[in-house]
Amino acid sequence: MTPRICVDCGRPVRPRNRIYCRFCFHRRAREAAKGLCPGCHRTGHLREESGLCGSCHRWAGPKKQPTPRLCKSCGELRLHRAHDMCNRCWQRCPDRPFEYVGRLATRLTSAPAWLPDFAAYAAARYSPARATRLLAELGHHVSQQPDGSAKVLLEATRQTGRSMGPLARTLAAFLVERGLALPLDETQRLAFGRRQRRIQAAPEPLRAVVADFAEFLLRSRERARRAGTLPRSDRTLELTLSVLRDLGRFLVAERGVTGWEQVDTADLEVFLALRPASRARHLSVLRGFFRWARAGRLTLINPTRPLRSLSQPGFRGRLLEPARQRLLFERWRADRDTHPHECLAGLLALLHGASNQELRGLKIADIDDVRHTIRLGGRPYPVPLDPVSWSALKRCLDHRTAMRTLNPHAIVTKVTAPRDSPASEAYLTHVLDQVEITPRLLRSTRLAELVVTLDPKFVAAAFGMDPEAVVRYLADHVQDLRLVNLNVLNV
Repeated sequence: MTPRICVDCGRPVRPRNRIYCRFCFHRRAREAAKGLCPGCHRTGHLREESGLCGSCHRWAGPKKQPTPRLCKSCGELRLHRAHDMCNRCWQRCPDRPFEYVGRLATRLTSAPAWLPDFAAYAAARYSPARATRLLAELGHHVSQQPDGSAKVLLEATRQTGRSMGPLARTLAAFLVERGLALPLDETQRLAFGRRQRRIQAAPEPLRAVVADFAEFLLRSRERARRAGTLPRSDRTLELTLSVLRDLGRFLVAERGVTGWEQVDTADLEVFLALRPASRARHLSVLRGFFRWARAGRLTLINPTRPLRSLSQPGFRGRLLEPARQRLLFERWRADRDTHPHECLAGLLALLHGASNQELRGLKIADIDDVRHTIRLGGRPYPVPLDPVSWSALKRCLDHRTAMRTLNPHAIVTKVTAPRDSPASEAYLTHVLDQVEITPRLLRSTRLAELVVTLDPKFVAAAFGMDPEAVVRYLADHVQDLRLVNLNVLNV
């Protein structure tokens, strides 16, 4: 007798009145009992009382409302989040990161020995909620690589893109401070990305030569470092590549040039005429580039040789009139609604000629509370502050204290509060946008006034500047007293 086989799975079927085995029979019975849920529009077992599936029936039913209680921290009647505290107090609880790291250490199979110290390091720089999130993210990476060293974890937490992320930045600073890892090459990586973006922005026919010139500049900088001379900074390299990028776009779009060997002096003269104020800087870049190209047989001639620049260019910037200076001084002296950073940056630039770099580098250690002096950049002498500037500095320090930051600089923003780095150049450039000026304009005004009224050598010595840079503010200026004496001699 031939055994009967299930038509679905091929198992033997024992009952004579069935064509399915017992497994397929019950499975088909369960599928037949299901229906389409009108709530989620999925197939499932519908409840008789509501006509919905189990999930929709539970959501549609009456929910148990939590009972508000008195928070032990703030004393208000609120819903509790944890440890008899409301959500607002629990987010601000200073013990939250330490409690979390204790649970995290017990959950991990091999927790690093420095994990509690890192929790204290993060809690001192971030809010409790943010520090807890960093610890949770770090715990995920430790669980993925339980036997990884500090260097391996640091590379794992590093994000791709222009920023390596708050966890990698905080962990790198902690490990370097403890001597557990070497500093990351984040500055070099970001500089490399900026150079590559400028190279890629150059026209395709001229791009390869620009990339080779960038490699030549990097090799020259390494030789300068080994020789102990002044190497080019990253900003200088980026400005050089920006000039070549703009020149390449101009040659392809306006002159129809497809190779550097086709460039002549007339093309460069037209390009330099587009921005007369930057002629000296652009010409210096072009001379270095075409001198390198001529030495490498990329061009037959050096087209920059007949070009000439001003022997001693004078200052041609804009200056503020005295009436506007008095209005700004009154605003930063009496208006308490003005941001402390605006008052400090404006007064230091207006009265003491502080540059953006000096404002960014001002640290707490540079402030003398007894003598009311500060150290600005590379100036050889401390700068004595007047009462108005000192009051603005104290307001800025009070603002820094309210932020509860460990950043050693005087001007601290929300971005730099958990870090040790100074405020960005863009922040200091736009800190005076409310009055539609820049610290550079105020510094130029102050330098021009001092150079005209005092000896330029004294100004250069006080500001730590080169005498050649100070003399530029005397261009096209003749003292009226000298003109009177000259007329008397002629008579």
